[in-house]
Amino acid sequence: MRARAAAREDARVTLARLNHILIPSTKTGRDRYRRGLLGALGRPLARTYLALSAEGRVLMAFWLLFSAAGVEVRATQIYLLWSGLTAALVASLLLRPLFRLGRTAVTVEHPDRVAVGEEMTVSLHLENAGPRDLTSIRVDGPLLPWDGKYTAPAPGLPVLRAGGRATMQVKLRFIERGEHHLDPFHLVRVVPLGLSVGPTERTPGIRFLVVPRPARVERLDVPMSLRYQPGGVALASQTGEARELAGLRPYRPGDPVRDLCPRAWARRGVPVVREYQEEYFTRFGVVLDTDVGAASRRHLEAAIQLAAGVITHLARTEALVDLLVVGDDLHRMTVGRNLGFVEQALDLLAVVRPGGTFEGPRLLSTLAEHLERLSAVVFISLGDDPERLAFAQRVRAQGVGVRTLIMDAGEQRMLAPDTVLLPVGPVERQEALTL
Repeated sequence: MRARAAAREDARVTLARLNHILIPSTKTGRDRYRRGLLGALGRPLARTYLALSAEGRVLMAFWLLFSAAGVEVRATQIYLLWSGLTAALVASLLLRPLFRLGRTAVTVEHPDRVAVGEEMTVSLHLENAGPRDLTSIRVDGPLLPWDGKYTAPAPGLPVLRAGGRATMQVKLRFIERGEHHLDPFHLVRVVPLGLSVGPTERTPGIRFLVVPRPARVERLDVPMSLRYQPGGVALASQTGEARELAGLRPYRPGDPVRDLCPRAWARRGVPVVREYQEEYFTRFGVVLDTDVGAASRRHLEAAIQLAAGVITHLARTEALVDLLVVGDDLHRMTVGRNLGFVEQALDLLAVVRPGGTFEGPRLLSTLAEHLERLSAVVFISLGDDPERLAFAQRVRAQGVGVRTLIMDAGEQRMLAPDTVLLPVGPVERQEALTL
């Protein structure tokens, strides 16, 4: 049953991609198309399309049909319908200039990031600075990329009073990770008869990231040893051992009372706290394998979700996630213990693409200078071939704990105790994971 559902989903995604095969997927590509010859030739048609309401576009389709069927005026009276539709469309289009939005300010509010498959809300804030009420306002959204869809009908506003404000919300959903640029939203007033709309008020385009949805990692068994950090790490929450005084700073709500410095408080006349840096931390590196030669694109997406879930889980503990290695790219980061944000890691994972062939020795040389600071490495692998297993063994030989998580079809095989075979399904279905 699950296999058939997955096959249907894959077929739907493939069809969606094919439906957009002629549409550039990037903003740069779309802008280049608009500036080109085809864009110039299609601009009059685009203006006519945007001048009509949704109902007017349906009527225009009938108008074209009647235009072809009513050519022979002696054999049929379809031309009478054509004439009536022509009169209604032309009258509606002639009234367009009377239905401007006037002095209406429009601002767009949207999240900077949204998880894959999560509903996103774009809020359009309107302020009518003109002297008259504005009626029948609609939003016409841009054409979405193949992975996006509107999850609710386009919003409408019956009336916007003079000097009044209102908010219109557009609901969307996207199913592919990565950077997304949407073209402007169009705000219009509907002309009487409802066949056309007034001149368009365009909003700025918007940019946001679609980030992976973190897997639900409930437990992760990884060696949790403390490593000495020369110079310490300032600004971390002080819960560990061997704290060193880093300096003094003004008191902030939530600071521990025990860190107040009475002498400095007396000198300055304002509360002052001691700020410490810790010398010992449990630090992790997360290594993500991106070589899809050993697995499918679906396995890579699940591995990215798992990496996001591992980092989210570790950030809730007293450990620091210090490195994120994606393929051959090493990203230095500090997530956890009030340092950095999980969003930092999600932004990096959002733009991961399939990488080259996995080469353990080269990856180990990339990590070499960082291993002495790491307590453990979580290796998320797309295969269990000797090359990948040897990489984990070499890291372990450096005195660093390793937990290897292999994205797998679910076949049971005998592997090392610190290695886990994890099927794709539970990760995709957001099931609780004990690793």
